[in-house]
Amino acid sequence: MNLSPIPIATATTRTTCPYCGVGCGVTASMKPDGGIAVSGDTAHPANLGRLCVKGSALGETVDLEGRLLYPQVRDEHGVMQRVSWDAALDKVAGKLSAIVAEHGPDAVALYVSGQLLTEDYYLANKFMKGYIGSANIDTNSRLCMSSAVAGHKRAFGEDLVPLAYEDLELADLVVLVGSNAAWCHPILFQRIARIKETRPHARLVVIDPRRTATCELADLHLPVKAGTDVWLFNGLLSYLAHRGGRDDAFIAAHTNGLDASLAAADADCADPATVARICKVELADLLAFYALFARTERVVTGFSMGVNQSSAGTDKVNSIINCHLLTGRIGRPGMGPFSITGQPNAMGGREVGGLANMLAAHMDLEHALHRDIVQGFWQSPRIAERPGYKAVDLFEAIDDGRVKAVWVMATNPMVSLPDADLVRRALARCELVVSSDVIEHTDTNALAHVLLPALAWGEKDGTVTNSERRISRQRAFLGAPGQARADWRIIADVAQRMGHDGFAFDHPQQIFDEHARLSAHRNGDVDAAQAWRRFNLAGLCGMTRQQYDALAPIQWPVLRDDDGQVHGTARLLQDLRFSHADGRARLVPTPPRWPAHAPDDDYPLVLNTGRVRDQWHTMTRTGKSATLANHVPEAFIDIHPQDALLYGVREGGLARISSRWGAMVARVQHGGGIARGSVFVPIHWNDQWASDARVGALVNPVVDPVSGEPEFKHTPVAIEQFRVAWHGFILTRHALALDDITHWTRVQGRDFTRFELAGRKPIDDHGQWARQLLGVDAPDADWLEYLDRSAGQYRAVHLVDDRIDMCLFLSSRPDLPSRAWLASLFAKPRLDEADRVGLLVGQPIDKGADAGPTVCSCFGVGRDTICEAIRSKGLAQVSQVTACLKAGGNCGSCVPEIKKLLVEVRAEGMEAPPTTPN
Repeated sequence: MNLSPIPIATATTRTTCPYCGVGCGVTASMKPDGGIAVSGDTAHPANLGRLCVKGSALGETVDLEGRLLYPQVRDEHGVMQRVSWDAALDKVAGKLSAIVAEHGPDAVALYVSGQLLTEDYYLANKFMKGYIGSANIDTNSRLCMSSAVAGHKRAFGEDLVPLAYEDLELADLVVLVGSNAAWCHPILFQRIARIKETRPHARLVVIDPRRTATCELADLHLPVKAGTDVWLFNGLLSYLAHRGGRDDAFIAAHTNGLDASLAAADADCADPATVARICKVELADLLAFYALFARTERVVTGFSMGVNQSSAGTDKVNSIINCHLLTGRIGRPGMGPFSITGQPNAMGGREVGGLANMLAAHMDLEHALHRDIVQGFWQSPRIAERPGYKAVDLFEAIDDGRVKAVWVMATNPMVSLPDADLVRRALARCELVVSSDVIEHTDTNALAHVLLPALAWGEKDGTVTNSERRISRQRAFLGAPGQARADWRIIADVAQRMGHDGFAFDHPQQIFDEHARLSAHRNGDVDAAQAWRRFNLAGLCGMTRQQYDALAPIQWPVLRDDDGQVHGTARLLQDLRFSHADGRARLVPTPPRWPAHAPDDDYPLVLNTGRVRDQWHTMTRTGKSATLANHVPEAFIDIHPQDALLYGVREGGLARISSRWGAMVARVQHGGGIARGSVFVPIHWNDQWASDARVGALVNPVVDPVSGEPEFKHTPVAIEQFRVAWHGFILTRHALALDDITHWTRVQGRDFTRFELAGRKPIDDHGQWARQLLGVDAPDADWLEYLDRSAGQYRAVHLVDDRIDMCLFLSSRPDLPSRAWLASLFAKPRLDEADRVGLLVGQPIDKGADAGPTVCSCFGVGRDTICEAIRSKGLAQVSQVTACLKAGGNCGSCVPEIKKLLVEVRAEGMEAPPTTPN
């Protein structure tokens, strides 16, 4: 199979990054060798040419290896068989129609994704709510930002993000709550960092239970106890109300609900000392934050998953918004609450009503007038009248048979949902599981009855909306591989086969135009005053295909002035008109409450989950990139050293963590930023990349009662040593079967695949075992090996024409040779004698050959290289390291780590014993 992407554009194409909600502009072009060159778009307002390491490495992820290229249907023997599109679509449409006819519309569901483009999302929502007649369409965005949506609607009457990225640069105080922006939104974080350099009086406060990379830039870090955010911000509300920070004129003219909200805050949080004790922060630090907030007019409070992913997530959001409404710090430059979304089109999904409790164009499913407006515009035969199942409830409904068919689009719920083993059981029981995907083998696809090949980033065409409401184009620069189709086209094909009109689209421009027209339909109509909403794309209605193709990034609402000129809106609420019927905002009472499940004797620790810097979601894209693989090559359990000692686990060793819902195994580390009583595990690894690292299997499935967002930040767990007889790793140019290995993790290299291994069974004959595992059976093979039984060490290398083909290193302990050094040998066309000797002794003969673990992925600079440069050249600042090694000079997400290395190396010098002069 040809694994190269299929170019359709020879010139540079402007498009948008498919990763986080920052929505960076990207330029893509073909390189002479057939690869894809990717760089930042200097004209895009979100990033002005800068890209994080994930965006910079996009060109490494567009090959066709592992792609789902043809429709497949599972036969009566459980084997997936390639079929025609007609056969696959007839199967899906026929089965959905039969289930609806027998069990009703609510027996089928769609589970979609923030990876979809707005046009895909719009059609999926129209199909389910207007034609199937059920609101059983929900999205993986439920897992990351639905609490923000619910909080916005309660406070503002509509899901509004009032700020622009520019406001982060205009603020004198930025407060980041539950947001490791340095790793999760690096380009936004670098904008904050540059402002701190140019305006030294600007302050950054980080509120997070962990000391993350973001804290390295902070003027103040409040390491709050997990789950206590509402206490913190209720305390701030009380402090501001009683100690001189409230804006009484704004409150009187533009808000309701102060008395009840303040009473709820005062009841538990009027005393800062009490708040400090509950939140487990120093009283002096808490008061410093409160005083700084009170005296600073221009404050932006940015919040992300650490706030939203909670059983009290909506209250956390409203407790933040309450403080801005009390002080009138909203609707003006440099101030306001800022929800920073996780996915590239989480905002677009909200615009089209992609959640189970929403209608399109910011209208409400439970509002009869809104239903009439949408159904009348669609001319659809029916309209959903009540909310559908939200994500967690949806898979519980599948498990108990209420939902008999589910169509999953562009997501991997077997990995990403909480209580993921229930998801596995539910899908195994489901009568029909359809998956539209770009990757053939995922945890979810293993249980699908029908696989439909979708277009991937670089191949599909449409729009996305970022965290600041900016609509940008994703443009295709690659052709459709195999028989892959756009998601919107697949949806339309199924709908038409089910006998539904309203889906005769030939191009995403037509769908976008319908979406824009619906946003303006009866919006502001005197007879439909209750349907007025800020979300309005009237200025984009009627675009030709050429205008759509040329659409420049623009923030909604998009309107036309009296001269017919189209203009977007950088900042909302400047007129202080909110979307509630009376035009006022609401302060919402948020009485604090503890998470539903507390630690106990059986599960004494609290699990927090989140992202790492160089990976994305379930790694179907980023896992392909060798550039992104080395910073954090495998799943880990970050735990405080004293807790590790207490529970008998060792740094570098393997441990098993378990909850009431499931268990997983990963390597223990002491990252230095975790409080006692807590552990942190990244979300990315799954059954395609590791033997047992799906953290979703452990996660508490309790949800926020308002938003339905799950509790990803507070699951009681236990930890114990995972005993093994040996540790090891393999670097190989070939595919390997590791079914008999107790524990493994797969890591992508440039010229090889790396496997981290551990086994419980002692190995009797190392040579025979190694040859069998690696598939080297030729007696005359160029095979080097070394065994030291007393030290429990074994090394074997297979060479072909003096070029390293595979190597295996084993030890009874987890300390093993440098993978970075060995990886460098795979790039050599021939090994010299020193390389061979080094392989046998387990370390490079040339001490400078080992760069150490990757710190700067953009330029491939390792820890040892940076430390040696600091020592030998006397470097004292990050800028000097960048000038010397380039490290930190691109996206800047490694700058916090470089700062730590500067401190560590400086500390080494201070600890060195004094020398006696001759």
